[in-house]
Amino acid sequence: MNKTRLKKYANLIARCGVNVQKGQEVMITAQLDQPEFVKMVVDECYKAGAKKVSVDWIYEPLTRSHVRYCSAKVLGEMDKWQLEKWEHQAEVLPCKIYLISEDPDALEGINQAKYAKAMAAKSKLIKPIRKRMENKYQWCIAAVPGKAWAKKIFPNERASVAIEKLWEAILCTSRVDDDPIAAWERHNADLAKRCEYLNSLGITELKYKAGNGTDLVVGLIPDGIFMGGGENAQGSGIYFNPNIPSEEVFTSPMKGKAEGIVYSSRPLCCNGALIENFWIRFEGGKAVEVGAQKNENVLRELIAMDENAGYLGECALVPYSSPIRESGLLFYNTLFDENAACHLALGRGFTNLLRGYENMSEDEAHAAGINDSIVHEDFMIGTADMSIVALTKDGKEVPIFENGEWAF
Repeated sequence: MNKTRLKKYANLIARCGVNVQKGQEVMITAQLDQPEFVKMVVDECYKAGAKKVSVDWIYEPLTRSHVRYCSAKVLGEMDKWQLEKWEHQAEVLPCKIYLISEDPDALEGINQAKYAKAMAAKSKLIKPIRKRMENKYQWCIAAVPGKAWAKKIFPNERASVAIEKLWEAILCTSRVDDDPIAAWERHNADLAKRCEYLNSLGITELKYKAGNGTDLVVGLIPDGIFMGGGENAQGSGIYFNPNIPSEEVFTSPMKGKAEGIVYSSRPLCCNGALIENFWIRFEGGKAVEVGAQKNENVLRELIAMDENAGYLGECALVPYSSPIRESGLLFYNTLFDENAACHLALGRGFTNLLRGYENMSEDEAHAAGINDSIVHEDFMIGTADMSIVALTKDGKEVPIFENGEWAF
């Protein structure tokens, strides 16, 4: 791949993604797949004024070994130094960059129940520290090609060709053109206008219908808002883009207000396993029945991770004509596939989607209707024939989506 384009992408992540400010620390998490690009991102962060940039490397085969040989108890523990590292983050609020490239099948065949139990235990240890950081720091998830991931998408190509094709898909859908930052400024402005309109309607419910059987009604929070694209970190007010790419406008629904059934439109890669052709039925806001053609057990373990994992934490609106879907690719990766279609998320909601959240305690945000959970898992439901109608507080029905596209 042309190094000039890659440097543009690295610059986009540093300056538009996390928007590094002078004197800030930066923490990067990455797989071993693209070390040269990771160095580019490190360099761009320093050029933007970062005081210190550190990199945590991940290697998925080691995760398989840990799950195979460690007890569930040991897997779920965190050493003192690991918790101290999290405490450091809560203190200095570093910019956090996640460069993902994982193999969709990396953890296929592991003991999923054991792994889920361990991850739940770790999440409970980290949760109090993470809560102190919530909404206060800049973060960005972006992608680089991994060999196994590229071969999954392009199985008939040589590894080198598959990686090059995946690079091209990532750069195109991430708007890495002649001037990526200007392109993102225009994109963020468009999303902001859509949010402004939706927030003016006073929506109380969203009604989803599609020809695959989806028939779902989701209640919204009276003081909730829609957001999309970039956002501002609480306290500092620094504007950043948490996802590159991103096509969604989203909100967090009212906990306990979801009735009906919804069918997936794309597979979900969860805990290293691919859940395919699945559906979820909601009663009283909670997932009470599920089914899947493949890895149904992983879906069941997901909604049982804690007492609130089966409630919804997000409703996201994405037009069927999004650049990700028009690429014609199934990425087997939520960062991309969620931006190819309307989606929902099980688990944790976002407290910053409440008006006046800055002056609320965590308990007050949850009392207002934001779901709290150790998980947040997006799954795709958008189709070419999906319709979404909003019911407003004054009793009107307003079309939001028609035939998979914005109705306004």
